[in-house]
Amino acid sequence: MKNFINFIRSKTFLINLGLALVAVIILCFLALKWLNKSTHHGEFVEVPDLSKLSVMEMREVVEDANLRYEVLDSANYDPDYPRFSIIEQNPPAGNKVKQNRKIYVTVNPSGYKKVSVPNVIQVTQRNASSMLRAVGLDVQRITYINELGKDMVYYIKHKGKTIKPGDKLPKTSKIELVCGNGSITGSARVKSDSQ
Repeated sequence: MKNFINFIRSKTFLINLGLALVAVIILCFLALKWLNKSTHHGEFVEVPDLSKLSVMEMREVVEDANLRYEVLDSANYDPDYPRFSIIEQNPPAGNKVKQNRKIYVTVNPSGYKKVSVPNVIQVTQRNASSMLRAVGLDVQRITYINELGKDMVYYIKHKGKTIKPGDKLPKTSKIELVCGNGSITGSARVKSDSQ
């Protein structure tokens, strides 16, 4: 034990201990400098506004800003944006990010997605209108024909053609309901822009 204490107090041990501490301090200093340089500490890039840009234009802007991008699945069609243009981005424009950061973008599809026409045959006009609106179709017009079932839907039309339940139409399509007027005689009438 006495030899160990003498060794700790020896000049050789103290010199080696001092050299080791200096080496650790130098290594820590160099490691911090390397981390600052390799992580671009304190260097930020402003995220550009990619809104309404085409995918090709977005790619150029992102690469010029030393950023990366990833295209997410298309969202629901937004008529306020051009087809196949950027409608959302994360992080938003104006944020400060590190170089090489990935920007996530959502692309506007080419049009409204198609929805199935629900079965509204033999349903009241009021219920049929609600069912069609629920899937994203618009009742633009109601035509009445000489049929006994008053306000009962007998046919569905789109752009003048009769369609069947289950047919696929783009969301927001305009639908015409052909309903009975409660009489088997008399004249037919048309009610436009109903609901």
